[in-house]
Amino acid sequence: QVQLVESGGGLVQAGGSLRLSCAASGRTFSNYAMGWFRQAPGKEREFVAAINWIYGSTYYADSVKGRYTISKDNAENMVYLQMNSLKPEDTAVYYCAAFYAPGNRVYYTPETSTYWGQGTQVTVSS
Repeated sequence: QVQLVESGGGLVQAGGSLRLSCAASGRTFSNYAMGWFRQAPGKEREFVAAINWIYGSTYYADSVKGRYTISKDNAENMVYLQMNSLKPEDTAVYYCAAFYAPGNRVYYTPETSTYWGQGTQVTVSS
């Protein structure tokens, strides 16, 4: 079965950086995009960033554009999220996801078939 295992979360001061990692296994991910989502306390889960597994096209939420970078290592089946210039409002549980995205698609919709990781906590102190 598909497994997505996140790591790299923690506590960081505002303005600092963290790098999240996601180890993916259980299937081939051609026709999939890998994404990061987050859920803050009392809020719905929201899209953060995604990368097409084959074509490498990327897409970011406006709130993280220019601060976050998503990348992948196909050989190691890893996905990364480099987070710079962190703000207290970035505090959330961050989830790795794999969603169906044929061709070079990278946009996520809630109806898309998606696998989810268990999440990793990121806390940004002011």
